[in-house]
Amino acid sequence: MPDVDGYDEFYRGSRQRLLGFVYVLTGNLAEAQDAVQEAYIRAWQRWSTVREYDDPEAWLRMVASRIAVSRWRSMRSRARAYLRHGAPGDIPEPSTETLEVVAALRRLPEAQRTAIALHYLLGMPVAEVARETEAPVGTVKARLSRGRTALAGLLAVVDLEEEAADA
Repeated sequence: MPDVDGYDEFYRGSRQRLLGFVYVLTGNLAEAQDAVQEAYIRAWQRWSTVREYDDPEAWLRMVASRIAVSRWRSMRSRARAYLRHGAPGDIPEPSTETLEVVAALRRLPEAQRTAIALHYLLGMPVAEVARETEAPVGTVKARLSRGRTALAGLLAVVDLEEEAADA
């Protein structure tokens, strides 16, 4: 990529100073590197304006420090939420039956799978499924019927395969 009116030279001349500055602010090299990278991206996007400033590096320092502070505040908010609500509970592994149903659903055509998920998982009435999928009510009913029939067949095959494996 060509040097667009001195950006490359600006970058090479200021990157170590800026990284050192943000590192001192954050105390974390990885966080500092991320903030500096984001600041240089923003400078590149606005380079035609930034290069005209009296001190483009001062602008860059301000942007990088704001990015670092914003990330710090975000982490602090997450930590407070964690302390307030505690650690998330253990999420149980999905049952074998759930995995079988999901695998069978994946084998259905997308339109049938979507109709079944909206109607049976989210509890949406057929008319609402029709609106959401932009399909006539009769088409949704047909998709649900065909999807149930296909699922029954697919799940019966899984049962037969399990019985054969146990024998």
